[in-house]
Amino acid sequence: MKLDNKTLWNEAGRVGFVFGGLSSLCLLLKEGAALTGSNFLVTAAAVILWAVEFFGCILLMKKYMLDLRDKFDGVTMVDTYRFGRRVGILSGLILAAVNAILVMNTPEETMASMLSQVSASLSGLGSVSEDELGRIADKLPLYTFIFQWIYCFLYGSVLSAIMSRYIYARDIFEQDGGRREDDNVDNQ
Repeated sequence: MKLDNKTLWNEAGRVGFVFGGLSSLCLLLKEGAALTGSNFLVTAAAVILWAVEFFGCILLMKKYMLDLRDKFDGVTMVDTYRFGRRVGILSGLILAAVNAILVMNTPEETMASMLSQVSASLSGLGSVSEDELGRIADKLPLYTFIFQWIYCFLYGSVLSAIMSRYIYARDIFEQDGGRREDDNVDNQ
């Protein structure tokens, strides 16, 4: 079967849903750990889930790029790169939306506490008023959405640029279907 633009978007959408779901699940598990109140559990969960998400996305990207290459005829390095970028864009939409929803549903007491901590830490740098921080906090879900989406797109672009080259790497010493000339030598 030949790979066209519509099919590439469909495949990227399916895989982007998997990536977005995995990343959203890790984010929700981190939030669940934060509700326990244990600093050790929050830190341990953040580190472990970050590693699972980071390395899981690398392994899954490799798997899905290999599947794309094997499933369709004539898939090139450029096709796998475009596939990875589209996966990054689409999975980023899911993760950014979940992250923005979590920020929107943050209790006001928690948001007020965070704003007072930020105001106290920035007081030595100049005049940052609580009103200015309040205006920023009102738009925090939007900022969170935009920056999370950009991060996912950039991560997907870099990962797909690396993986698309890796998938098509060849052994420069390979000759005649993988057999080397010295394979026939009898070393007795």
